[in-house]
Amino acid sequence: MKYLIVGLGNIGQEYADTRHNIGFMVADELVKEFGANYSTLKYAFYSEFKYKGRTLHVIKPTTYMNLSGKAVNFWIHELKIPLQNTLVIVDDLAIPFGSIRIKPKGSAAGHNGLKSIEALCGGQQYPRLRFGIGDDYPKGRQIDYVLGAFDKTEQMELPGLIKHSTEAIKSFVSTSLELTMTNFNK
Repeated sequence: MKYLIVGLGNIGQEYADTRHNIGFMVADELVKEFGANYSTLKYAFYSEFKYKGRTLHVIKPTTYMNLSGKAVNFWIHELKIPLQNTLVIVDDLAIPFGSIRIKPKGSAAGHNGLKSIEALCGGQQYPRLRFGIGDDYPKGRQIDYVLGAFDKTEQMELPGLIKHSTEAIKSFVSTSLELTMTNFNK
């Protein structure tokens, strides 16, 4: 069994620790846990390793967030991985900080990375891990908020939340989406 794990974010040091890059942070932790490394390949930083008899292909698109679908579409076809075995890790304003939600499908909910994936990969029928970043920003300042760094309190909680997310990913690939949702959507 093969799985594609996609961490969404933006390349470049100026985006490294921003809320919008939580997908990259979770992907990095997963790759680190398995002692793997990234290679720079077409449209993405790419890593591959085995877990419980399954092959995990992890990508961080180098296309920037708004063109994430280009990388996801390429790698799904290149690796011949079905959409239901593709898990996209994304930041979510509608979920409180500290919570994650695993969903089998869903709308882009205004997220440009997900909109791009929908447009280029044939719709909304792919699992996603939505990492809550909360919505504590003044009206009209959404872009500044998502492209801003986590505050000091959040930064203290972040390592545990990222680890919780990697555990959810391992559950997704080794058990089932339904069981993962039951155990991690709290």
